[in-house]
This record gives sequence, structure tokens and C-alpha cells, in this order.
Amino acid sequence: MKEFKVNPDFAITDEQSLRSLFDATHALAIQKCQGTLSTHAQAFIRRSPFLCIGTQNLDGKADVSPRGDPVGFVKILDERTLAIPDRPGNNRLDTLVNILANPTVGLLFIIPGFDDTLRVNGRATLTTDPELLGSMRVNDRAPKLAIVVEVSEVFMHCAKAFRRSHLWNPDHFQDRTEMPSIVKIILDQTTGAPSDEDAMRKIDDDLEDEYKRTLY
Repeated sequence: MKEFKVNPDFAITDEQSLRSLFDATHALAIQKCQGTLSTHAQAFIRRSPFLCIGTQNLDGKADVSPRGDPVGFVKILDERTLAIPDRPGNNRLDTLVNILANPTVGLLFIIPGFDDTLRVNGRATLTTDPELLGSMRVNDRAPKLAIVVEVSEVFMHCAKAFRRSHLWNPDHFQDRTEMPSIVKIILDQTTGAPSDEDAMRKIDDDLEDEYKRTLY
């Protein structure tokens, strides 16, 4: 594949040039941004089993991480504070290390079947407060730490992206078997996956067993 480079003649490099491409923002799009968690925002968060958290280190390296748990897993501590449990993962700790360097975070809350989403921006702190962690137990296991977010902006995001993507429409669901398993993809990209199908199947089965053992 030939390397692609943006033609500098068509690059947008300043805000004025950017905004000239679009109509003026609707007043409600500006007014909808709130500084606290309204009753509607709180209700949305309590229904959500999934969010994505965006972080960035001091060098500008960005990361987005998915977080999921039973419905209502994010604790609403007050109208300006949220707490997200940190469940077992691969221990890369990308999100957590970024927060230590740069506490600014962006959250996107998603509810299955809802086309609209909730966006929350704020500043994060990591805590091992035993009382808070104890309130986040699942299967009698408390997280090692929690991400506490001091909210600065909250607003609903419209349904266009989800409707364009048909994300919840079963007619548009794709067959996962049309791509290799996640383990095979990683092995292909690193040390190399075994050519023997039975050996590869054993590795896939082992991952499924690990999911069951280490989900919490």
C-alpha cells in the first residue's frame, strides 16, 4: 500500500478556516453544555453498562479505553463527581498512567439500544479508598482502585453517528468468524501464530477460560 500524505494545499490549519466550512452552531448546541450532572444525566449514567474514557499524556499521546460492567457501575457521588471502578485488564495501565501525567479526561456513556449518548468532561484522580472500593464489589471482588472524575462539562450527544452506523440494527451485525480471533491477530503481529489449527484453537480456548477466571 502506497504511503498517504495530506496535500498541504488542502490542509485545514486554523480555526477560522475550519469554521468557514460549516454553518453557525445552533444556540441549543451551546446552551446544552452543563457544569453539573442534572437529573437526566444521572438517570442516563445509572442505565449505562458501558463507557469509553479518553486520556492524554503530557506529550500529547492520546488513548481511548472501553470500560464495561453491570448497569449502573459508575457511582454518582454528587452532582459534580463520578467514580469508575478499574477492573482487571492487561496491566498496560495506559489510562491510569495518562491520568497521573494529565488528569483531563473525556467520557462517552453508551446504553444498548439508545442512539443518543452522554458526554462528560472533567479531571480525574485515582483512589484506593476502601469504603468506595467496597461499594463497587462484583462477585464479591472489589477493584484495586477507582477513577474519580470531577465533572466540568456534561451534555447529550445526538443520534446521527449511531444511526449512520446502524450499530444496534441486527440486520447490520457482522459475523465475527470472518476475522481471526484476537489472540491470532496479536500473534500474527508479534511472535507468529501456530499454523496448526488445533494448537490455535487451544490458545483461543485458554483465553476464554482466562476471561472467566479474571473478569473480576
